[in-house]
Amino acid sequence: MSARPNLDQQIDLFLPYISDLPLRDQRETMERPFFSLSKSKRLKPIEYTSPDGKVFVNVYPNKTFGMATIWDADVLIWAASTLSQLKKAGMNDIPRTLHCQPFDILKTIGRATGGRDYRLLRDALGRLQSTTIVTNIRAEKAKTKRRQFSWIESFTDVIDEETQQSRGMSITLADWFYEGVLMDGGVLAIDPVYFTIKGGRERWLYRVARKHAGGAGEEGFAISLPVLFEKSGAEGSYRRFKFEILAIVRENTVPEFAFRLETPADNGEPLVRMVRRDLIGDNIAAMPPPRKRKGKGRGAAEAPGEEKGPMPLFAFLSDETIAKVRRDFPGWDIYALKGEFDAWTAERPGRAPADYQAAFYGFVKAYHERNRHQLSR
Repeated sequence: MSARPNLDQQIDLFLPYISDLPLRDQRETMERPFFSLSKSKRLKPIEYTSPDGKVFVNVYPNKTFGMATIWDADVLIWAASTLSQLKKAGMNDIPRTLHCQPFDILKTIGRATGGRDYRLLRDALGRLQSTTIVTNIRAEKAKTKRRQFSWIESFTDVIDEETQQSRGMSITLADWFYEGVLMDGGVLAIDPVYFTIKGGRERWLYRVARKHAGGAGEEGFAISLPVLFEKSGAEGSYRRFKFEILAIVRENTVPEFAFRLETPADNGEPLVRMVRRDLIGDNIAAMPPPRKRKGKGRGAAEAPGEEKGPMPLFAFLSDETIAKVRRDFPGWDIYALKGEFDAWTAERPGRAPADYQAAFYGFVKAYHERNRHQLSR
């Protein structure tokens, strides 16, 4: 028998599509490392503890599906926005299970609505359901030491037997996420422009800036790069992360927020200052000057000093170099190696190669010779 009769009974429960749904993000997920920042399948867990040792977040991927990504989190933004709208409307007994059309989710989060997009949405739901999170955030209030959950408890997608098109979805949210959205101050407004951000690190930086700098005034918010690295949960080395963040700061194309690099007076690790663009316009020079006082150490989140000179620009790989590397040294993540190479060359001015393409090829060749035993057979 088809599942169609059960679905027909639920038609009246479907959430109406609101074309201009005010977007909301769950506050506690915006700065901690809850998601993979890469679109490639991540199998390495995230194990984060705050500098003061009071907060931990552990994220465990599923071997088949991998870890939920920051793009998958767009579905949670849709869910948080929907719950917030129901709360604002005064609905009693706001449901934890949301009945909807996948078309509505895709339109809300700025996606196309072709067949491939529906398949990607189902893949995202699979990762959101199979990723396991263990954290003590809000655990004290529940008189427990930790909470364990997946972002969504379950989901169903009823497919029409004749057309093979979706007739509707039901998504049951995790208690932890549901409670976090509906508690007082549990969400922050975000701009739909967020969904146009392509890079995972840029998306994460937007969310960090929105949480910390959104209401911080003209001085904004500053955070040290080591702390930022730990909060991101990013794979790879700190050196690689640092170079990529410096490139993002240099380009300054993340919408709504401007970024500036600052170095403490004790010449410690750099800090990144975040300020709302509507307070300074597009002129980064209009950001308030750094306050000249010593930093508070490695964990400092507000200790700017004198600013150093401009950071190096990214160099780009030619199509020919990419093809040669993939042909001669298959199995490696070429862009991860590029991050390592760029970070190494940026450490000292004299390391900038005259022929970037040849130097990178030589770098990968040497790396392959040292580490090829690590490639899976």
